[in-house]
Amino acid sequence: MEFQLGIGTRKGLFLARSEDRENWELSEPKFPMEAVRAVALTPGKVYAAAVNEHFGPTIATSEDFGETWSEPDHAPVAFPADTETALEGIWQIVLAGDVVYAGVEPSALFRSEDGGGTFELVRGLWDHEHRPHWTPGGGGQMIHTILPHPTDSRRITVAMSTGGVYRTEDGGKSWTASNRGISAGFLPDEEPEFGQCVHKVAMHPARPERFFLQNHGGVYRSDDDAKTWKSIAGGLPNDFGFAMVVHPTEPDTVYNFPLVADVLRFPPEGRCRVYRSEDAGETWTGLGNGLPDKGFYAGVLRDGMCVDARDGIYFGTRSGEVWAGPDGGDTWHQVAAHLPDVLCVRAQVV
Repeated sequence: MEFQLGIGTRKGLFLARSEDRENWELSEPKFPMEAVRAVALTPGKVYAAAVNEHFGPTIATSEDFGETWSEPDHAPVAFPADTETALEGIWQIVLAGDVVYAGVEPSALFRSEDGGGTFELVRGLWDHEHRPHWTPGGGGQMIHTILPHPTDSRRITVAMSTGGVYRTEDGGKSWTASNRGISAGFLPDEEPEFGQCVHKVAMHPARPERFFLQNHGGVYRSDDDAKTWKSIAGGLPNDFGFAMVVHPTEPDTVYNFPLVADVLRFPPEGRCRVYRSEDAGETWTGLGNGLPDKGFYAGVLRDGMCVDARDGIYFGTRSGEVWAGPDGGDTWHQVAAHLPDVLCVRAQVV
């Protein structure tokens, strides 16, 4: 058994391997002068969304875990001419059976049925009446969360900054805003139909009617298919942050990395801590065994945390450190240090 990590940074992609999740072999950087904002791993293929400052965004693939790469001779993701829109970046790659989804900036969803060679714009979301009113968050205006339903391919949930959560039940033909109960304190109406600055949403495939959400101020749970949301931030030291991840086998266990506030994006008290709830957010426990206990001021971005299929949890920081918790976060081991700013981390077991 081998544990594998894909670590996307502002200057390249790093790939890591381990047999025990304590000792890791780290590759040299791939695409060393390109920002890698999204990674997807399968046992036979690695997808990396890279942005070249001269040639723009693309998706490269590898079938030998990064030894060699293939890039199409065309832009695999591109807006149709009639949209009069240029692609600024690819922020999410998600595989759902034979379909590959890409979430991009500006906020749009693309779909591929040929393994990621070519993508088609999901028009139902692009043509939504709310789209002209979606605005950029601090990091841009992008779809950063794509959650296909595990058993019904017609149902997909997406989230964006700044726009909120949207859902389809007809394969993308029509979409409904699903933000009731999520606060938007920066707007005149603090609970609008849409316009929330959602940072990340997580869902466990064993309980697809339940979602967990980190907002730009606020941590929430929905138990009714995202129709309504309730706060679960009570046991956290702060309700601002970016990452939200569900345990691979326990639907009630969820992880969060809180920061002080939107204007002070540091861990509380300068302590590196992942917070875990084992009761769906009713109570939270800080996990720090093996992590820096003081003088730590780096954050974790929205895709900088992930899990594997064997109780492992991982996160990468804006100071270029990557950590692994092989026992659900009870203890932590450093995977890498001194990397560029970590944008995303993805794990798999092969």
